[in-house]
Amino acid sequence: MSTKPLMAAKGLSVHYALRGKLIGPKAYVGAVENVDIEIKAGSFFGLVGESGSGKTTLGRAMLRAAPISRGDVLFDDGEVSYSLKKLGKKELKDYRKRAQLIFQDPYAALSPRMTVRDIIAEPLEVMGLTKNRAETDARVREIAAKCRLNVEHLRRFPHAFSGGQRQRISIARALVSGPKFIVADESVAALDVSIQADVLNLLKAIQQEMGLTFLFISHDLSVVAHVCDHVAVMYLGRIVETAPTRTLFSGPRHPYTKALLSAIPSLDPDDRGKAQKLEGEIPSPTNPPPGCKFQTRCPAAIDRCRVEEPVLETAGVEHKVACHRWQELSD
Repeated sequence: MSTKPLMAAKGLSVHYALRGKLIGPKAYVGAVENVDIEIKAGSFFGLVGESGSGKTTLGRAMLRAAPISRGDVLFDDGEVSYSLKKLGKKELKDYRKRAQLIFQDPYAALSPRMTVRDIIAEPLEVMGLTKNRAETDARVREIAAKCRLNVEHLRRFPHAFSGGQRQRISIARALVSGPKFIVADESVAALDVSIQADVLNLLKAIQQEMGLTFLFISHDLSVVAHVCDHVAVMYLGRIVETAPTRTLFSGPRHPYTKALLSAIPSLDPDDRGKAQKLEGEIPSPTNPPPGCKFQTRCPAAIDRCRVEEPVLETAGVEHKVACHRWQELSD
């Protein structure tokens, strides 16, 4: 794996304006706030957190599919180097070939009026990556085979397939343009457990074969542990902890990370575990609490947490945590 970052978010913030008669003219939702992460080329980078934490918005911002309000995202694959905030139309079209998205819902992501062949071929035709139909068909068959789809499958419509097969079609569509970076947004959440494992193994095999870099978004830490080599934990638009997967699972430092890990079911029926119950729900991003955003639910919160927002501090090799008390809580 390369040590050079393919993607780097620098102080990235994504805000959405609020409109309404009872809302002020400058009110906004801070979906992502001041995020700094680096995703190394060839890595399988996991992003976890509860629903509403901003994971999907961060992933879309790294594809330039969500507006960048502050900061920037830098892309460098050795051939081109882009500042996503400054992309013109020509550069954005080229970036679309290099960065793709696998959607969460394999049922809603595919047009019921198109055959599988046409669904996979559409990016090639829209981006002008092939010269004629024969070249397009050859590329479609090549990518379909990598995703375990045969020629007969290409003639059918999406309704004829199961959820796992539809997700393989979505994966093939994302791969057909030859991207370097792929955002997989909860791409196995809608599938049965046995099918999840099959799709995850397929993604991992394709990543290794094609040298791809993944941002894998999930709320399921057990899934992340299976495929990811580095994990970032997100809460209310902020990164609260980031570390190599083994480091994070063996020695979490942030109270939120510890609570998430404690909720993973054990395979041992006699192990009841010590799940840490989080009181309340994640606050609304329209009215976030002052200081540390986790302080309203954190059992270890002190007065400092209620007035001063923590920043990411180095807690080990490639391990960073945003918590005022992480050192004393780790003792």
